[in-house]
Amino acid sequence: MTLPCSITPRPPDTARVTGPYLKTLLDTALERGVTTAALACAAGLAADALSPLPDTLSTTRYIALLDAGARLTNDPFFGLHVGENVRPATYSAYGLMLLASSSFGHALALAQRYESLAHDLGRSRLTIEGPHALHEWISRYPDATRHLAESVYAGIRLFGSWMAGQALTPQAMHFRHADPGHGHDEYLRVLGVVPTFDAPCHGAAFDVALLAMPVPNADTSLFSVLHQHAERLLAQRTITVDGIVAQVTTALTPRLPEGQARLVPVAAELGLSARTLQRKLADAGSSFQQVLDAVRFALAQDYLQRRELGLADIAFLLGFQDQSAFTHAFREWSGINPGAWREQAA
Repeated sequence: MTLPCSITPRPPDTARVTGPYLKTLLDTALERGVTTAALACAAGLAADALSPLPDTLSTTRYIALLDAGARLTNDPFFGLHVGENVRPATYSAYGLMLLASSSFGHALALAQRYESLAHDLGRSRLTIEGPHALHEWISRYPDATRHLAESVYAGIRLFGSWMAGQALTPQAMHFRHADPGHGHDEYLRVLGVVPTFDAPCHGAAFDVALLAMPVPNADTSLFSVLHQHAERLLAQRTITVDGIVAQVTTALTPRLPEGQARLVPVAAELGLSARTLQRKLADAGSSFQQVLDAVRFALAQDYLQRRELGLADIAFLLGFQDQSAFTHAFREWSGINPGAWREQAA
């Protein structure tokens, strides 16, 4: 069983964490007797920089706060304990949506798409390898303190176990950083497994059957509303973060019915090489496929509210080869078939 490691994308200058995501770190420090003012000063910020809680904070300052929290609390597992403090609100707009998702596979797919609504620290990737599902977390700060990756995976395990109503234990877990040399019992308590260290990437493996497991007590009737809200926030954030995404969005829209929504012609229209466009989108925390999916999904929702358009018509307008390809893609985006979504919207 191997983890397929990815290239670490360069963080954009606008990389941020949200206030709710930051709050988990501040609460963990407070529980250990470190005030918010003391933590801010230790990280090189003004004493009042974190009070009241800011809407967002740069990712580099967040990482500095993780380091400062570990030092001031004298807690060698500060990152693990930050992860233990996550709540649905920690993940901002998409936390409640995960609780309303139909299955754990659906929830993991949503987390990959909406992770940027909580932070720009890294991105998740899920792959299947035989009986194993492999989750990789691609940190944008590979040289950051080990507390960063450990907080992410402790948060994922706690939130997943909470969703399941029982402890979810990975089959294996891997970290890029070195073994701290002690405290394996604490890793076992928080993560459910003692990870291996000095691995090529951060990752966890679990039984692929978990993906089909329904989320207990999920109120799926709320999903459509929560999902539409998250989509609006993602679209607003994408345009705000980097104009290149807005430019690609504008170039893609008229090309869809013509079947020309491809990287090379779009890059040429913007006066860029395909490689340069890919790099610019990566710097903005996105990719050509992600922008294309976002454009198609936004248009699909508009078209589905127009009863005169059949599903085959919509598939054509969005540049899909046939209706079945559109149905498959829409189910991946929203968790339900387009026909069911149309009835819910009505």
